[in-house]
Amino acid sequence: MRKHGLAVAGVCAMLLVGTACSDTGAASGPSGTSQSSSTPGASSTPGSTASAQDPAAANVQVVPAKGATSVRPDKPVTVATTAGTLQDVTLRDSNGNKVTGTFNAEKSQWTSAPGLKPGASYTVSGTAQGSDGKSVPISSTFKTLGANSSLKSSVAPLNGETVGVAMPILIYWNKPVTDRAAVEKRLTVTSSVPVEGTWHWMSSTELHYRPKSYWPAGAKVTVNINTQGVNAGGNLWGASSRKVNFTIGQSVVTNVNVTKHQMTVAINGKLARTIPITAGKDGFTTRSGVKVIMEKFRTKRMDAATIGIKPGDPNYYNINNVQWAQRVTNSGEFIHGAPWSGGSQGSANVSHGCVGMSLANASWYYSQTLRGDPVVVTGTARKMETGNGWTDWNQSYASYKTGSALA
Repeated sequence: MRKHGLAVAGVCAMLLVGTACSDTGAASGPSGTSQSSSTPGASSTPGSTASAQDPAAANVQVVPAKGATSVRPDKPVTVATTAGTLQDVTLRDSNGNKVTGTFNAEKSQWTSAPGLKPGASYTVSGTAQGSDGKSVPISSTFKTLGANSSLKSSVAPLNGETVGVAMPILIYWNKPVTDRAAVEKRLTVTSSVPVEGTWHWMSSTELHYRPKSYWPAGAKVTVNINTQGVNAGGNLWGASSRKVNFTIGQSVVTNVNVTKHQMTVAINGKLARTIPITAGKDGFTTRSGVKVIMEKFRTKRMDAATIGIKPGDPNYYNINNVQWAQRVTNSGEFIHGAPWSGGSQGSANVSHGCVGMSLANASWYYSQTLRGDPVVVTGTARKMETGNGWTDWNQSYASYKTGSALA
């Protein structure tokens, strides 16, 4: 019986410190021996018309090479054939998790989505069919580069949370990010009601996102933090990806006029209540600007020592059960019930910077609001400091957008 030779073709590529060579398969001939994929007329490039005219065995190349180590997690995996088509390709890590990928139009090449796990083992499997009609199995393994440090994220809003129309998206990184653009490229925000928005780096460990205008009431928002395998600078690699879904509640916009000692609450664009209030007295002026409700407490201990006023000072206070308290700054400004200042509400400012009101009004207001609702304060010369709370709405959108690494 006449036998046909098997030619095994390879493609080599440098990947980090190792040499990556192709993993090649060929179809068997009728007698059980192999037929060369480099016979006269066989294609030498994926998708070549020559392979359709002159039948040839599939010649598969996988990059990175079989057995490669220290493969960069941010580089895609490719599988290509120089004859015929790829029938199916699967890439999985050692835990069985599948990595998505796409074929080109001719199905002569498959490319994985970006973002492999650092320090992980992967297996490539599948089938190619040569222009000779015979199938060739695809099988290869490799290991990615281990990370000195892993990048992880904490996110607000929480998954499944319903928040106010001014809620920024907040990402806190566990390590400083030096390649901000690389990380930002891996983040997407989608809304059921389309909005324009931008990311803004507050620091190397804190990243915010806000839309151009307040979120549309009722919108469903998805944040895709696709940072697995991203190089955040040096040997800091994204350890995982995550997705957060949240919902925007009804529009509740509060306006506080410190000069008039008055607060108005508009719900879905209509005035719902006008409330007499007291704000910060001289020396404790309430800041003007757009604040955002950050936390809500049914009762809250308020100790002046937390803002630098020590026991024995005439301005010292320590109240263990302040009711219906809602934080709007990091520095200690709240909106809350203040029955002790009832005689001044609507006529004078006597607080240490908080906005106080009757318990009845405070209870009603607390029941209307969500974390992320805006509180617009006017009437004082003391302005909000950037970063003293969620201050994202105190810049014009054009100015805020310059804080993006991709601007």
